[in-house]
Amino acid sequence: MEGPRGEYGRKRRPKKQEESRRKIIDMAISEDVENGDNIEQEEMREPLMKISSAREEYDNNKSSIFMVLLSTFIAVWGSFEFGSCGGYSAPAQSSITDDLGLSVAEYSFFGSILNIGAMIGAITSGRIADFFGRKWAMRISATFCAAGWIVIYFSKDAWTLDIGRFCTGYGAGVVSFVVPVFIAEITPKNLRGGLTTLNQLMICTGVSVLYIIGTFVSWRTLALTAIIPCIILLSGLFFIPESPRWLAKVGKKKEFQAALQRLRGKDADISEEATEIQDYIETLEKLPKAKMLDLFQRRYARSVIIGVGLIFFQQFGGINGFSFYVSNLFVSAGFSSGKVGTLLWACIQVPVTVMGAVFMDKMGRRPLLLISATGTFLGTFLAGISFYLKDHGFSADWVPILALVGMLIYVGSFSFGMGPVPWVIMSEIFPINVKGTAGSMVTLMHWFGAWVTSYTFNFLMSWSSSGTMFLFAGVCAITVPFIIILVPETKGKSLEEIQASMNSQKEENAK
Repeated sequence: MEGPRGEYGRKRRPKKQEESRRKIIDMAISEDVENGDNIEQEEMREPLMKISSAREEYDNNKSSIFMVLLSTFIAVWGSFEFGSCGGYSAPAQSSITDDLGLSVAEYSFFGSILNIGAMIGAITSGRIADFFGRKWAMRISATFCAAGWIVIYFSKDAWTLDIGRFCTGYGAGVVSFVVPVFIAEITPKNLRGGLTTLNQLMICTGVSVLYIIGTFVSWRTLALTAIIPCIILLSGLFFIPESPRWLAKVGKKKEFQAALQRLRGKDADISEEATEIQDYIETLEKLPKAKMLDLFQRRYARSVIIGVGLIFFQQFGGINGFSFYVSNLFVSAGFSSGKVGTLLWACIQVPVTVMGAVFMDKMGRRPLLLISATGTFLGTFLAGISFYLKDHGFSADWVPILALVGMLIYVGSFSFGMGPVPWVIMSEIFPINVKGTAGSMVTLMHWFGAWVTSYTFNFLMSWSSSGTMFLFAGVCAITVPFIIILVPETKGKSLEEIQASMNSQKEENAK
């Protein structure tokens, strides 16, 4: 978050430094001329000073971003834990149901109760982060997740499994809010985009790592493995500063300046940035507190439709149903074991997510979404054809191949655009005075959709495996015209420009 004067303030300082540098050089040149030095010395002096200045600036930047990078590295272990919670149920499904004798309904409830806990965690996360601070919110999240994994490890029946899963879900709901907020609040403007994408990348990494490990170890051992990122996060938080913006918000001025100095480097001049943050917080405090009902005003209608709509299509396109039960899905398609398909699914997610992050600011948001939505439609449609062939006894040899290709196309396409891009657009299209409230609404839609798809997936597959795939394919197909008609391109635009373009579009629609 930058203060309203941040952009201009940052431009003034380099100009003053340049003028001071020029004066020093001019004085030095004058002295050289008076002392009879030749012109070659004069011509060499400025390039040498530039090289020295550039090296000094590089060293300062290198030292000043170390704490930012370390803090980000520690925080994203919370994102990894978030992904671990989501990735656990797929590789553990067959072994848990065999060991504890769970029915389809009992395991579906176990898988989906994560999202119920996450919904409650998401609702309370803002208050926890604002009252206790960002670091304590991450500690609370990691503690709930670790406690949940321990309960799962010792579980001997369905209800203890559900309690453990609910605790990990609550922790995931809290951390899903606080990690991106913490990273955005500690990073300089020029690094913010790149570092915030690490949140989504580490979520995918957590899912993939649990998929891979889960193919080789028991479900109890897998639960213990998932505690490791909690331990790393809890330990690492002792070595990084609190968010300076939160400290300023709660009136802890000395701690605020100390934290900002630590993040920017001991020799950095933080006076201007500190003033910008204070001004920004004062501006926020003067704005009226937005309520959920305020979002239904006409002026926010387009932003709400776009934000909620993208998350709706993201979730009801089937992602949590597939990712929670992918191992069993491949078995249903005719594979003797779901391990190969699960491993391939895990290996595709991370590199494609990285690729999407790289292309996001090059291709733009809309092209990525359109490519992604089209790919998810193609993937689910191919999977639907494979199950249709299986149900009717046609081309038995092609059934598992089509299912595997379809699911890999789906997860690759989803990770490329429909996974990360809706969250980026959501952070850009809402006015600042309603961004927090709007973010809560969108997050609730995310977890609600995740719960519905994860809970109903096994029942839908029992009803009709091909029908389930074609149902998700239909949702993915509708996503394409939704993007074309309503979603704006926000690449390369400031938040103010985005708001101006959306307001002008509203006026044109009103006419």
